[in-house]
Amino acid sequence: MSASERPFSILIAALGGEGGGVLANWIVAAADALDFPVQSTSIPGVAQRTGATTYYIEILPASPRELAGRRPVLSLNPGVGDIDLLVASELMEAARAVAAGFVTPERTLTVASTSRFYVIGEKIAMGDGRLDSSRLTRAIEQHSQRHILFDMEEIARRSGTIVNAVMLGAIAGCDRLPIPADAFERAIRADGKAVEANLRGFRAGLEAAQATAARRVPEGRKRSAAASLADLEREIITVMSTAARDMIQEGARRLVTYQNIEYAQLYIDRLAPIRLADEAAGAEGRLLREVGRHLAVRMSYEDAIRVAQAKIDPTRRARIAAEMGAKPGEPLHITEFLKPGIDEICSLLPPHLARRLLAMAEKRGWTFQRGMQVNSQSISGFLRLWLIAKLRPRRPKTYRYEEEQRAIEAWLALIVEAAHQSADLALEITECARLIKGYGDTHKRGVANYRLIEEHVMRPALAGHIPLHLAVDAIASARTAALVDPEGEGLAKCLAQIDTQSSRRIAAE
Repeated sequence: MSASERPFSILIAALGGEGGGVLANWIVAAADALDFPVQSTSIPGVAQRTGATTYYIEILPASPRELAGRRPVLSLNPGVGDIDLLVASELMEAARAVAAGFVTPERTLTVASTSRFYVIGEKIAMGDGRLDSSRLTRAIEQHSQRHILFDMEEIARRSGTIVNAVMLGAIAGCDRLPIPADAFERAIRADGKAVEANLRGFRAGLEAAQATAARRVPEGRKRSAAASLADLEREIITVMSTAARDMIQEGARRLVTYQNIEYAQLYIDRLAPIRLADEAAGAEGRLLREVGRHLAVRMSYEDAIRVAQAKIDPTRRARIAAEMGAKPGEPLHITEFLKPGIDEICSLLPPHLARRLLAMAEKRGWTFQRGMQVNSQSISGFLRLWLIAKLRPRRPKTYRYEEEQRAIEAWLALIVEAAHQSADLALEITECARLIKGYGDTHKRGVANYRLIEEHVMRPALAGHIPLHLAVDAIASARTAALVDPEGEGLAKCLAQIDTQSSRRIAAE
């Protein structure tokens, strides 16, 4: 049977009390209003929680005139590998459908919530028995032809409704079902129950599905960035938790100013696994908020381009003039004291060239560092800084950019790994980003201190060599020691004490 002749199949996976039956009735009513042959059945079950129930719907998108008197035969039960659209109110339920073979990469669009409602086995485990949400997500992504994943539970809560209305909006927003959105709205109104609340949830789900689908990129193509900061902020409101939303919006604005809209989009993309880790760890948005704050700062790192931008900023001149009491029209000389070294020079070069130059400098013992005094209000001084600031579009092609992005990705990976063990451990690793700041010698010392803490505390903790409750305190103590004494003496003593305590524990075992 060709795709145009066969019925369109929908499998809905919902939990008890979520209105799955009402959702199925809305879909049937919308199809009926268009004179499409439609049939639905429900399959009750007690797989988990208060009982997981699936609803199966088949729709033949053909008018009576097109059928010319023929009566289609519609199935009562879903067939393995025969599902066009899977809709799930919870991440585990979507993964169950994948495991059962209903979801196939050749045919199935999966629309599911990233929220979790923990099963009994997860709740009664002696330790942390929660399943890894990122593994469930990967399974869905790998086995679906397309996927649209977002937090439907959060959107339902914000809309003051239950999740079935949001699910209906997601169905309308996935642009797969041959039923227009207004037909679903008419079905909600015809039902006559909690109409306004359900319409709010429907429209919020519709917008979220459309925004999520627009962000997804087919394999082999680069993801297109948001068209504007306003688009990006709408995306943040749609997918990020309430506790972190304002911080992430501020971070996006900062990075648009620092680089461009594409760079801010990268910031949002990097927070996606953190959001899932936050949910899995039960951090209630705390981890996502803190990572969003520190990630924005790390991505807007201080380099020569950033420094030049700041020094020729007109608001800076106005502030200094006001502090000095300069009258309008009076000449103002601002002397910038600069001391670029070999690292600052190489930071602006292409990576391959910078590495060769740095290796040569280390081999020959070059310690080039020249003090400079530049009057940023003179024509020549301003032009020198202006030319450096104009290198901003080329920043992604510089050595410093490559090094910073590699370090950021490694830091984020540690946070996600730590979140699987403890939200507090992940938060302490997040806070260690405070060590990495500035440029030149300040930046070099901060990076060195961070790496020492990573080597002596973070990675041993993740490997289980340091008990979890001790690891959280150890990272906090080491970070505080490094911040109080950037030269490293206090940190060295702190790490030696931590190593001694770890050795005694291993010996005792």
